[in-house]
Amino acid sequence: MHLTLTKLATTAFLVASLSACAPPATGNGKGPNARCNPGAAQGTSPAGLDLITLCIESKRTVRQFTVEAARSGEQQQQGLMFRTELADNVGMIFPFNNPRMASFWMKNTVISLDIIFIKADGRIENIAENTTPYSTDSVTATAPVTAVLELRAGLTRELGIGPGDKVVWQSK
Repeated sequence: MHLTLTKLATTAFLVASLSACAPPATGNGKGPNARCNPGAAQGTSPAGLDLITLCIESKRTVRQFTVEAARSGEQQQQGLMFRTELADNVGMIFPFNNPRMASFWMKNTVISLDIIFIKADGRIENIAENTTPYSTDSVTATAPVTAVLELRAGLTRELGIGPGDKVVWQSK
């Protein structure tokens, strides 16, 4: 009996050890076999912006989003103004040519957002959660960043996304 319990305990230990070495789950945190292909073209949004795949690596989970890429100054100024809803798997990325102290506001933005500030290495610097619709108060990065990502308010907390997590939206 002792030998059987020892074998069982050893098998359980090996299974747990191998599970810890398994690749991270992808998609929306569901299923280890799904793949996130950052930068993959997804067409064009109704607003005329490029749609691309963006991945957030958080702990041992990779979450996939389809985001609109606001690349030009005009697109970035418009952002998500006047939108009345934002699904859980979509957002908007604002890439910058050079690192800078980014500052956003919610003027003419109907819905609350989580605003994620991303450093040059792709790591999240800070997150402004549950921003106030229509507010003209500045929402700022705590250090220079090279991109900002906007998602539905509360989603970062729900998914366990936080500072230090990695954001990838372009293939390297």
